[in-house]
Amino acid sequence: MNDGAGRRRARRFAIGTAVVLALAGMNGPWLYRFGTAQYHEYKINRPEYKAENGHWDIIQFPKEYRQDTIHAALLHTGKVLLIAGSGNNQDNFDAKKFDTRVWDPVKGTIKKIPTPKDLFCTGHTQLANGNLLIAGGTKRYEKLKGDVTKAGGLMIVHNENPDKPMTLPAGTRFTGRENGKTFVSKDPVLVPRASKVFDPRTGKYLRNDPGLGRIYVEAQKSGARYETGTQDNYRVQGLTGVDARNTYGIAQKLALDKKDFQGIRDAFEFDPVAERYIKVDPMNEARWYPTLTTLSDGKVLSVSGLDDIGQLVPGKNEIFDPATKKWTYTKKIRQFPTYPALFLMDNGKIFYSGSNAGYGPDNVGRDPGVWDVDTNQFTKLPGLSDPTLMETSGTVLLPPAQNQKYLVIGGGGVGESKLSSRRTRLIDLKAASPGFVDGPSLEKGTRYPQSSVLPDDTVLVSGGSQDYRGRGDSDIFQARLYHPDGNSFTRVADPLVGRNYHSGSILLPDGRVMFFGSDSLYGDKANTRPGKFEQRIEIYTPPYLYRDSRPSLSGGPRTIARGASGTFTSPQASAVRKVRLMRPSASTHVTDVDQRSVALDFKASGDEVTVTVPKDRNLVPSGWYMLFVDDDQGTPSKAQWVNVP
Repeated sequence: MNDGAGRRRARRFAIGTAVVLALAGMNGPWLYRFGTAQYHEYKINRPEYKAENGHWDIIQFPKEYRQDTIHAALLHTGKVLLIAGSGNNQDNFDAKKFDTRVWDPVKGTIKKIPTPKDLFCTGHTQLANGNLLIAGGTKRYEKLKGDVTKAGGLMIVHNENPDKPMTLPAGTRFTGRENGKTFVSKDPVLVPRASKVFDPRTGKYLRNDPGLGRIYVEAQKSGARYETGTQDNYRVQGLTGVDARNTYGIAQKLALDKKDFQGIRDAFEFDPVAERYIKVDPMNEARWYPTLTTLSDGKVLSVSGLDDIGQLVPGKNEIFDPATKKWTYTKKIRQFPTYPALFLMDNGKIFYSGSNAGYGPDNVGRDPGVWDVDTNQFTKLPGLSDPTLMETSGTVLLPPAQNQKYLVIGGGGVGESKLSSRRTRLIDLKAASPGFVDGPSLEKGTRYPQSSVLPDDTVLVSGGSQDYRGRGDSDIFQARLYHPDGNSFTRVADPLVGRNYHSGSILLPDGRVMFFGSDSLYGDKANTRPGKFEQRIEIYTPPYLYRDSRPSLSGGPRTIARGASGTFTSPQASAVRKVRLMRPSASTHVTDVDQRSVALDFKASGDEVTVTVPKDRNLVPSGWYMLFVDDDQGTPSKAQWVNVP
């Protein structure tokens, strides 16, 4: 570059800087905002600011790879699975356009994955073999009142024959004995045989309890005159003789009311190496908005969701066996709202924090507690503040997992309530009498807070909105680090993108955190324009990655059994102060029951670090984990992937 060109560029830079400073000093509001924005951009990119607060970067995929991501999971290949399904888009659903992407955050590559069913609003969890179990999804989109043209609803089909089940095909007609109106089934239904009931003392036969099947029916024609006002008994057309006498339907009001989403029974494993979906046996119950929680034996508990009628699954929970790929019901019934936050405890029981995604009665299954799945005993836990504002709250198992302390963050009122909570709540499940106490407050009431456990034992809490789905332009552009040792928050750099409904966050193996999704109901403060789904990815780089150096970790075994040890190479071994084994996240709808950070005992010698995995399978379920070491400054290494069989 010649000196003249250099002087001209320097002069233009100086003039530009002077203009910015001059504009910042003027009285015009837009000029002030322009100057303020320029200064803010300068400030957040200063090295000392990044070292104190971290930094956010936006990633925009090429147009042909963009999708409305609803679910994300970190795979043991280091790549991220991004699932949209139909992406909360009726047009995509009608066109059977279901999307999945695999993104490599290191290489920046993106791959389209054929998606076999609409996995919008599915459930998922990491399996011991490294696959991701995915179950449930969308059979039908909701129809709001006013959009429903044919009266319809739930028909309970009864079979009083103890000798055989009944199968009724799709298109079966049910005619009311009192109202005379006919409704048609949308799907086939299998109705179990009746059960014979005997007197337990005398053994005398008492009666038959009918087998029950549930099916959605709707009127043959459009219009309000086909609605029914009361319960009626319905004759099944086409049946004769004994079948006609033993088989009938009972329905409450069949109307033009809102019809909720309907779920599917389909289940798949996603293979991270082959990068494809593998079909497994379907669930016994259709589910939309279910939670999948891994149990200590590696089996998976599937809970709640809306069924194929669009009603909350009535407490019929089931367990997937990865060895047989089959599902079996739990022995007893227990009902929760959809996407309940259910965590495996170190005693093998399940902790329910009360966090959920809504749907279901506001007085059933909302209380937090400890659930023994085997006995179905549920012990309620006291002290929860803002107990009616738990929908869309977030729950995280604080590090290290051995302490069994949980943080519950924010939340909102039932349904489309405007109410939201500023509170955080803490609970120590190792206490003699566990109960919730309030933690530090958030600045604003917060629905949909995203939270990720970091390898330095802090928790990143970011985003959310004050109102339902960001109404009133209420997205919260704030992020904080929660410090479990001091029970305090520290504000860090503000995110650049608003995140509310259908958003989440995932810790990456390099110690950064990715954020995805957001599905605002409206696109303006006045709530007059429809919202647009947020397709951009945002990456937060924590302050610990802006230090002069970080420890490295290499070599070592790929597999370490519980109770066994493994030795890794680190030139900074003498500076290592803690070792963490972190389970990869699988996040959706503010629900991520997979993430946990387990403290490992270790010994350092020369340039080697030997780590020991705890023996407790409740604490360390089988599967793939990220192994981090932290130095004396709290700076983590990049992760090594380790399999715990």
